[in-house]
Amino acid sequence: MKILWVKSGTLFPPDTGGRRRTLAMLREITRAGHTLHYLGLKPDSLPITPEEQTDPYAQTKEWVTSHEPAHSSPRFFLHLIKNLLFSRQPYVLDRYRSAAWRQRIIESAAHADLVICDFLTPAPHFEDLALGKPTYLFQHNIEAQIWKRLADSAKNPLKRAYLRSQHHRMARAEKHLSTLFDGVITVSPDDTTYCREHYHLTNVLGHVPTGVDITAFRPAPHPPAIPTIGFLGSMDWIPNIEGIHWFLREVLPLVRKSLPTVRLKIIGRNPPATLRDLPLTDPAIEVTGTVPDVQPHVHDCTLIAVPLLAGGGTRIKIFEAMAMGIPVVSTTIGAEGLPLTPGTDLQIADSPPAFAKSLLTLLKDPALTATLATHARHRMETDFTWAAATHHSLHLLTRQ
Repeated sequence: MKILWVKSGTLFPPDTGGRRRTLAMLREITRAGHTLHYLGLKPDSLPITPEEQTDPYAQTKEWVTSHEPAHSSPRFFLHLIKNLLFSRQPYVLDRYRSAAWRQRIIESAAHADLVICDFLTPAPHFEDLALGKPTYLFQHNIEAQIWKRLADSAKNPLKRAYLRSQHHRMARAEKHLSTLFDGVITVSPDDTTYCREHYHLTNVLGHVPTGVDITAFRPAPHPPAIPTIGFLGSMDWIPNIEGIHWFLREVLPLVRKSLPTVRLKIIGRNPPATLRDLPLTDPAIEVTGTVPDVQPHVHDCTLIAVPLLAGGGTRIKIFEAMAMGIPVVSTTIGAEGLPLTPGTDLQIADSPPAFAKSLLTLLKDPALTATLATHARHRMETDFTWAAATHHSLHLLTRQ
C-alpha cells in the first residue's frame, strides 16, 4: 500500500510526544512493507538533520518551506494581531497555511492509495479537495479541549479572555475540519467519545493506543541517592509550563515541609526564562533544557510527577517513565485516556495536598516505590509495544 503522510514540521529531534509517536508508527508501517511518502511543512530557518535524512521511517521525504515569523518577534505579534482582527480561525491553524503545501498534497496524493493528515494543523489544506483517495485525520489531541482547560486555569483576565477566544475558534474549526475526512482516528477512548458526543462526528473510526519502545527505554541500574522528583516534557508547550508553575507554587512547598532534602529535576526542551533561572535562587532545582537523551536524566529521579491542569492526547511521557521503571504521580488530566489503574499502575491526585501526600508516600518508602516501578515496567512489556499499536492503526485504516 502507498501512503501519503502529511504533517507539519520534522521528526528529528524526536523531543516531543507527538514526534516520537509519529516516528515510531511510521517505522513500524515501513517495516510492515508499505511505501511511505512523508510530506511536511517547515520554517525556512529549520535545517533537516542528517539523522532525519537517513532514518528509514519513510522511503521518500519532502518538506515545503514556509516563512514563519520567529516567536516573540515584531512580525510574530503583527501576525497575531491580524489573526485576531481579520480571521475566524485560531492562530495555531492560520500560522501553518501554505498554498505551496496544499499544491504538493494534491500532486502527491495522485500517487498514493490513501492519505493521512497527522495532527489538525495540515487539515485546512484539505478544504474543498477532491483527491479521489481515502483520507484520514489522525488526532493526537482534542485541540479545543486543551485551549478550554488553559482558559479555565488562567489567572490573568486578559490572558483568560484571549485563551477563551482561541478555544471557541478552535472548537468551531476542529469540528468542521474533522468532517472533511473519510475517517478520524484518536489516541484514546475518551477522545473518541468526545468527538462523537461533543462534535457529533459520524466518521470516527476508533482510537490507536499509545505505545513505547521497551528496548530503548530501560530501568536504571540503581535508585538515586537523593530523593528526586522529575518532571518530563517539552517545556515550550503551554500546558507543561502552566503545570510545572502550579507544582512549584502549590505542591513543592508542601513536600519540602516534610522532606526538606528533596530535589526537583525539570527535563525538557526550550524552557522559558521563568524556569531556566530557577537554579539561581534554588540550588535544589535543576533545569536541563534540551538534552540529546532524556533517559540518563530520568534515571536520576526517584519518581516522575505529571501535574498537568490542561492538555490532551498521547501522554507518552508517562509510558516512557514506566518503561524506565520510574513510578508516576499524575493529575487525572495528566493521565487522562490511558488504560492504567490508579493505585496499581500509577498514583493519581488532583489537589495540592493530595498530590504532595502521594509524592511523599513514595519518596519515603523505597520498597513501595520499587514494587510500583517493577509493575509499571511489566505493564509496558506486555501491553504497550509500538508494534501492537501500529498493527491496530493499520487494521482501522484497511478495514474501511
